[in-house]
Amino acid sequence: MSTPLFNIGPFEITAWNVIFIAITLLVSTILRRVIHRNLRKYLVSNNISVEGKRVTWLRLFSQLIYVIAFYVIFLTLQLQNPEVSLGDFVEHKIINTKLFSLSISHIILVFIVSILAKLMIRIVEVAISQRLRRQKDYDPGVEYIYVQISKYIVYTMALLISFKIFFSDISAILTGSLGILVGVGLGLQDVFRDFIAGIVLLVERSIMVGDIIELPSQDGNEMIVAKVVKISVRTAHIETRDGNILIIPNTMLTQNGVENWSHSNPLSRFFIDVPIAYGADTELVQRLLIQAANSHPKVNKKEGPTIRLTDFKESHMLFQLIFWADQSWYINNTRSEIRLEIDRLFREYNVNIPYPQLDIHIASDKRGSNRNTGHYDEK
Repeated sequence: MSTPLFNIGPFEITAWNVIFIAITLLVSTILRRVIHRNLRKYLVSNNISVEGKRVTWLRLFSQLIYVIAFYVIFLTLQLQNPEVSLGDFVEHKIINTKLFSLSISHIILVFIVSILAKLMIRIVEVAISQRLRRQKDYDPGVEYIYVQISKYIVYTMALLISFKIFFSDISAILTGSLGILVGVGLGLQDVFRDFIAGIVLLVERSIMVGDIIELPSQDGNEMIVAKVVKISVRTAHIETRDGNILIIPNTMLTQNGVENWSHSNPLSRFFIDVPIAYGADTELVQRLLIQAANSHPKVNKKEGPTIRLTDFKESHMLFQLIFWADQSWYINNTRSEIRLEIDRLFREYNVNIPYPQLDIHIASDKRGSNRNTGHYDEK
């Protein structure tokens, strides 16, 4: 007979027992996956939708194989000591102190709590998904955040229940954990700040997936135009016009000066600065600028373009073409095409766009020879 390695309750565990238990757990895991896969194939082959609550019940059914495996392990161990009942086995205290106790029943209860927590999360996911997808303004980012918050709540409840199972005085544990959490929280202020920002975005819905936004870069030196791809609990994924995916903390969307081009109005206002030489026919310039803007299919004709004379520079007048467009993501292409049309019209009507020039004045000295005075006039 093999030498006992350790005890589990009233049973002495030998090397052969360890091998048998390991094989039983391995086989039960393989059987669970095979049963789950075959049941799924059977339902699909019979045109039965495997979605929503059916997936939850399918997973619950496949987990029952572990219950059978546990009972088989118990029957094998009972051969060594037939007088030990199943109740005596699960209630036997492996560790028993004033504050903490551990028995087979505790392990089983925690295992059941973890399974129920996973099932609860799955049920909540299905319920949230079904409810939100019925709404006209469905936003995948909102669904994701709701699901993540629900997961945190369920996992926290499961953790508290598990503590209650193992510890006789859970208040002492919570008091000690609170001090640890406060210390950890001080070091994770940014994480919690981003988490709260994610909840704010969820509640206010000021920025949603698919919106076009303009925000300062992290160094603050330039503005970035990007499309919101995903909003999670702590971070947001945005796609720039170059096709790069940037992962930014949610606080960048709530604290900085973020302009949402898609919020409440599908139209956005854009500007093109046009320098005009002094002496040009300003009325003709305005007509040509409006004509160039209206010729583009992306420019909204109902709002109509407008022209402003914004400044008198040293060598030119600065006009500003203002127009509304509903294709904000491709606005750089729209601006480029409008500028090309402006250039064509200006060349057709002989409207000059000034460019830097230098006039050099050469003065004559008293002996009649020319010399360079070094005086320049810039135009």
